[in-house]
Amino acid sequence: MVSLSNRESQRQSWLPLFVLGVGMSMIVIDATIVNVAVPAIMADLRLSATDVEWVNSIYSLTFAALLIPLGRTGDVRGRRRTFATGLVVFLAASLLAASAGNGALLIGARVLQGVGASMVVPMTLAVLNALYTGARRTVAFAVWGSVIGGMAAVGPLLGGWVVTDLGWRWAFWVNLPIGLLVLLGTLKVPESRDPRPGGRDVPGVLLSVIGPAALVLGLIEGQRYGWITAVDDTGGLSPIPIAFAVAVGALTALVLVERARARAGRPVVLDLSLFAIPSFRYGGAAAMIVTLGEFGMILVLPLFLQAAIGFTAFQAGLIIASLAAGTFLAGGVVPKLPLAPRVIVRIGLALEAASAIAIGLALSPSIGPWTLVPWLVTYGIGVGFASAQLPNVMLAGVPVRQSGAASGLQSTIRQLGAAIGIAVLGAVLVTGLDSAMSRHLPGHPELARALRESGGTAITAIRDPGQHAAAVAASADATRRVTVVTGLVLLAGVGATFLLPDTGGRRREEE
Repeated sequence: MVSLSNRESQRQSWLPLFVLGVGMSMIVIDATIVNVAVPAIMADLRLSATDVEWVNSIYSLTFAALLIPLGRTGDVRGRRRTFATGLVVFLAASLLAASAGNGALLIGARVLQGVGASMVVPMTLAVLNALYTGARRTVAFAVWGSVIGGMAAVGPLLGGWVVTDLGWRWAFWVNLPIGLLVLLGTLKVPESRDPRPGGRDVPGVLLSVIGPAALVLGLIEGQRYGWITAVDDTGGLSPIPIAFAVAVGALTALVLVERARARAGRPVVLDLSLFAIPSFRYGGAAAMIVTLGEFGMILVLPLFLQAAIGFTAFQAGLIIASLAAGTFLAGGVVPKLPLAPRVIVRIGLALEAASAIAIGLALSPSIGPWTLVPWLVTYGIGVGFASAQLPNVMLAGVPVRQSGAASGLQSTIRQLGAAIGIAVLGAVLVTGLDSAMSRHLPGHPELARALRESGGTAITAIRDPGQHAAAVAASADATRRVTVVTGLVLLAGVGATFLLPDTGGRRREEE
């Protein structure tokens, strides 16, 4: 009888992981579905290119800006409570977005979605860090990593189906039934909070919002506005250097203010003592490199497959979804490996780097639909290994009472790495298109400019067979350059893993 009770208790202990995983899936899939829905949104609401860019950018800005303060809020107010509140906000925003009749209302809804997501995402990690230890901790983070990597790859496929058959508004309607079930499931998630919450840190909150927001704004909008000089031919200063200056000033002030408050024994929103923990410090550096590199695949392959090769959005999504197959496969394998988490991370990054370079070498204007699939599966296995266990390593030495703050900071590091990756690899793509067009079709600067400014999507509008073939070849060259650079960046991430301490899959218990 006791044995049966114990087994039942063990089965029930996985329910919080399921609830958190489904909630995280909803956030990840929603972001990718919205990307696929952009053309339909533009046509239905008659949005300008600037308006629709803000539909995506404002979400990323809000999300990045609030991760640190809301991560700490979870420690103080309760992690389950913050997770549930974030779900409510996200669902209300989804309802508002689904019924939006104009661009302004849709952009406002995306701001609210960013607020909700910035509560949900760090709290998933915070609860896992507080709840699971030993072998179960390895399983929990393996599931979390599979959700992050797999759903990001499955999202475009689901998005293509939802938008094509049901309409773009269903990209938001679909969140409601899923979110309500997750909200009901939070009743089974144990509550946890910092037993010594302290008071408020208003200066820290303001600076922790302004700094990341300004930095992400500069990284996201640099290509559009010009990194130094404005691209509108006026010759004036672009707003991007101003954004970077604000980011540097705010982040520097944040460090100084939080250090002074900590020395005085006052509450802080950014606990700099986290960086004194080797696993968190070196894990953060590795996470920055990993997310910078991983976005290379998601950024360029769909563009190349659709614009240059001529696949439909659904066909391209189906090919990219093979990455998710590898990620989910890794999620089942990782808990059974008799290896330290840092070794699993190292293997994963090595697989990603090798696969990215192999994908680059396989790219050509005559590539077949299934040529990339084996390498994408291998790449996905690497993502499942690295993305699953890197947060495990980072948070292993973090005291439970600081789980929310550490998770928020970890998510901020990943978000900044993703923004840097999009900016850097986007610049590599643009310059690659420009130089490749000069080789394949010299004497046509206007065509090279159109290709460069569109990121390659202008290929579909070229009617001359010779020019079209040259543009496809240029796109293949530029995409190959991005994937190889991605592989080299991930190799640098492999080097960073040698700095990680051996956590043995455990986290430090508080005295």
